[in-house]
Amino acid sequence: MEGTKHRILMVSDFFFPNFGGVESHIYYLSQCLLKLGHKVVVMTHAYGNRSGVRYVTNGLKVYYVPWRPFLMQNTLPTLFLTLPIVRTIIIREKISVVHGHQAFSTLCHEALMHARTMGYKVVFTDHSLYGFADAGSIHMNKVLQFTLADIDQAICVSHTSKENTVLRSGISPEKVFMVPNAVDTAMFTPSPKRLSCDEIVIVVISRLVYRKGADLLVEVIPEVCRLFPKVRFIIGGDGPKRVRLEEMREKFSLQDRVEMLGAVPHAQVRSVLISGHIFLNSSLTEAFCIAILEAASCGLLTVSTRVGGVPEVLPDDMIVLAEPAPEDMVRAVKKAIDMLPGIDPQVMHLRMKKLYSWDDVAKRTEIVYDRAMQSSTTNLLDRLPRYLTCGSWAGKLFCIVMIINYLLWRLLEFLQPAEGIEEVPDIGPLHAQLDSRDNLCEAEEKRI
Repeated sequence: MEGTKHRILMVSDFFFPNFGGVESHIYYLSQCLLKLGHKVVVMTHAYGNRSGVRYVTNGLKVYYVPWRPFLMQNTLPTLFLTLPIVRTIIIREKISVVHGHQAFSTLCHEALMHARTMGYKVVFTDHSLYGFADAGSIHMNKVLQFTLADIDQAICVSHTSKENTVLRSGISPEKVFMVPNAVDTAMFTPSPKRLSCDEIVIVVISRLVYRKGADLLVEVIPEVCRLFPKVRFIIGGDGPKRVRLEEMREKFSLQDRVEMLGAVPHAQVRSVLISGHIFLNSSLTEAFCIAILEAASCGLLTVSTRVGGVPEVLPDDMIVLAEPAPEDMVRAVKKAIDMLPGIDPQVMHLRMKKLYSWDDVAKRTEIVYDRAMQSSTTNLLDRLPRYLTCGSWAGKLFCIVMIINYLLWRLLEFLQPAEGIEEVPDIGPLHAQLDSRDNLCEAEEKRI
């Protein structure tokens, strides 16, 4: 299978113009896979007026299907209503591998279910960590168990995430690959001029929600400001917890030392990062955290909570870890301030270039696709027993869902045969067209 070019459909509710770790991962991975010669198409739901087919950088094709977000950027679960449009896109684009992203993406789970029903190879990437005790996690884990019961291969972004996914879904560990996130080091570069340490600037860029530790910041920031008069905070991001941070700023009269920027467009994240010395991450759960990579690539020393896959992200001399408790976070900030004189942003950036690369992530993902294509093709009767292992009642329910989905697919095959769906002509990525045009120009110049 080495050297095989795949035709990949990336599916998730989370993609640009929305910003976040999953969105960045899909975009950068798709760009690098295009460079490797694969065909990549993205499918997501409509964002505002952005509906239909769009092309982004290097000719990456994006289907913004006319489904509106229902809750937290997720579409309403419909099980079967997405089958016609998923089937049409797969046939039109001559897809060979369907790659779903994020465990709480409704569109991802439904697309993987339809792709398996139609006999296509499927790969799933889990970007988050979940618990086992609360009602939301129990429900999510059962949905994940349903999706991964009949998956070809799965990817997790850290070893901690892999262990979490295997425990939650019951998938065989041999089917799960660990492929980390990466950072665009060409975009996230340090400031040419080294900042003075007369005033220490601590940067926070995060969604201001409970899971990202916004409540922890409310307790940590006043104490740090009390202990270190030279410290100033810049907070970028928006969310329901922003009100608490603003109340804290008013209560302790820190308006001149805590700057609230609101939502920061991704294109402006670097300009915010290079204005600081330390990056503070207070997440309560995190599978990997791309924001830490972006900060380190800009030369910032990182202070982070010791949760999930965060300890795997950076070497010990580039990050200070703390327990998710206010006292320990303050201690970690003090340690980071003491370490600052020995930190060289340019050296840190060069180390990040060697540690993380999206090209490397794409090559490792390519191996996962090759492995998925080698897996045996099974019919519905062979696949149904896999769902029966998902639980005494849930297994039977999952089998009924798959049988109904199969019957609906056969009905669609009768009403609208695949031969009647027009296939899209292949158009190479933009960089390939430019390269070939440059080669033609050079050949023409030599001939003249």
